[in-house]
Amino acid sequence: MKDKLVTYLRESFFQPITFVMFILFIKITAFQVVIFDNKSIVHNLLVEFPMWALLLMILMMVFKKRTWLAIWIYSLILSTLFVVVMYYTRYFSTVPSYYDVKQIYQSNSVGGTVALLGTPYDYLFFLDVVLILPMVWYFSRFSKPITRSGAKSWAITFSCVGLIMTIIAFRYPLIDVSYFAKKHGYIQSQIVQVFERSIGKAFATNDNLTDKELAKLKGNDFVPFTEHDTFGLAKDRHVFTIQVESLQEFVINQKVNGQEVTPNLNALLKESAYFDNVYQQIGAGNTSDAEWLMHTSLYPEGMDPTVNLIDDSEVPSLLRTLSKNGYGTATYHADDITYWSRDKLYPALGFDYVFTSDEIPDEEEIGFGPPDEVLFSFVESQLPSQLSNHEKMYSNIITLTSHTPFEMPDEFEFLDLPEKYEGTYVGNYLQSIRYTDEQIGLFIEQLKDLGIYEDSVVLIYGDHSGLHGAPVTEHDQVLLKELLGHEYNLQDRFLVPVLFTVPGIFNGESSSHLGGQIDLMPTLLNLLGIEHDAQMIGHNLFQYKQNLLGMRYYLPGGSFISDKMLYTAPSAKLPASLYDQKTMKKTKNTNRMQEKIDNTLLIMKHSDFIRTEQTKE
Repeated sequence: MKDKLVTYLRESFFQPITFVMFILFIKITAFQVVIFDNKSIVHNLLVEFPMWALLLMILMMVFKKRTWLAIWIYSLILSTLFVVVMYYTRYFSTVPSYYDVKQIYQSNSVGGTVALLGTPYDYLFFLDVVLILPMVWYFSRFSKPITRSGAKSWAITFSCVGLIMTIIAFRYPLIDVSYFAKKHGYIQSQIVQVFERSIGKAFATNDNLTDKELAKLKGNDFVPFTEHDTFGLAKDRHVFTIQVESLQEFVINQKVNGQEVTPNLNALLKESAYFDNVYQQIGAGNTSDAEWLMHTSLYPEGMDPTVNLIDDSEVPSLLRTLSKNGYGTATYHADDITYWSRDKLYPALGFDYVFTSDEIPDEEEIGFGPPDEVLFSFVESQLPSQLSNHEKMYSNIITLTSHTPFEMPDEFEFLDLPEKYEGTYVGNYLQSIRYTDEQIGLFIEQLKDLGIYEDSVVLIYGDHSGLHGAPVTEHDQVLLKELLGHEYNLQDRFLVPVLFTVPGIFNGESSSHLGGQIDLMPTLLNLLGIEHDAQMIGHNLFQYKQNLLGMRYYLPGGSFISDKMLYTAPSAKLPASLYDQKTMKKTKNTNRMQEKIDNTLLIMKHSDFIRTEQTKE
């Protein structure tokens, strides 16, 4: 009897395929612990493991004559994928979908900081590839080989379990991909996303929110657009929007070692209306999503860069509305036009002139392209001919130099920083922002020399945070605390400055009305005295005091920002949290919290419906 038991165990458990499955399970468990802090063996065995194992079984059956090669290649691909997901999560604080991994080649922000994201321990994910699997293969030569029938039996088992888990996953709403992946499995989260994008969108329903209802959901009484106090204050002026790479609100009026970080922006405040409580709202498209928000006043997709969903559509945009009111429109970005598919975005928005790395001189590279001084000089060179063809010009300028990892040549470091900032991420960031600020100041002088500054609106805002993720070390956190006078928090990270510079109209006004990037377009149009042809989700920051903002990517889905609270929904690693907006300390005041969650999701759902209708072919 004992001999039979030993023989059974040897033939069933001590088989190469069993060892391979055990090694795969260990790798999957390590992935769950690192990414989701999930240490439940039962969850990993029943939810996460079956689908990955099923993929391996299918591969083994397809390549039955090269079984071990198939196992080795699969493990190599899986190790690479897991490391990519780790790096992405450390930088963006969100788990990537297959959309993000698919387009990782064009995510400069990750590529430029990869050295700051990794640790030597990450490469333990390749231990099975270089050591364990070769050993199992070597010793398996003396036992029974892996058979097609054996792989088929395993595949049937995993198919049944995986199918059940996937069906269960479809019963839950996918509000946040990271949280969904933690609860229902990473592969399941991708399957649900594919379904929702390809099939689910077709069944999207319109909740038919009116402008009055939108205002009410945000906590305001609706006022017709043309009855706002600011309507037409800047009528018939030229417009220059300057979207500044990685510009965060805390650098405005900030001093280091007695030096202003943004002296030129600070000087502009005297002729500006300054909003210091505006949040970034970008999705996976980052800078391109900021452009989308600015020119449509609609929420970005979130899990997928919005540019991937517009195809050849002609979107009702700020540009098309301006064109109908006598404006010529131009955009300038010294990057490759194919990054984030701007070759689709710009025609969809309707720019008359598009200038990218093909036209802007590449005289000297800093980071990912020519320095901002080259960009602004090129803009100035184009204005005379454009003004001869158009009475009024709208110029959209996207800066590039202050892009992570913020490494500046010595001659472009205008700040004399204390030694403790030397070589730090925070120090590099401040130097890059100071450089771009200098170029903005010079560009303002160029507009004055051209004689058009007094007849212009200059809108300056940040696209997204620069200081976030793994590159911000503990030493950087100490420097930030000294700089800010408090611990660096979510508010510091997500707030971007907004300056509406209108000479002769504004004289240093400032406002702390809560706003988002989605509000920039309606605020600008109201100043110009122009009504938009389509519904906007944002509103005029000058008119409305209350607001309700959603964010889909850098905060978990279901999070919201209101005038009194900042709520972060549960994520892959952290539970839900509620912060007081004034102190940024956690609070237990949950009054009306669920109502605001529901209202936020309703507004975003309505925005998605508008976008879907506008981008249908």
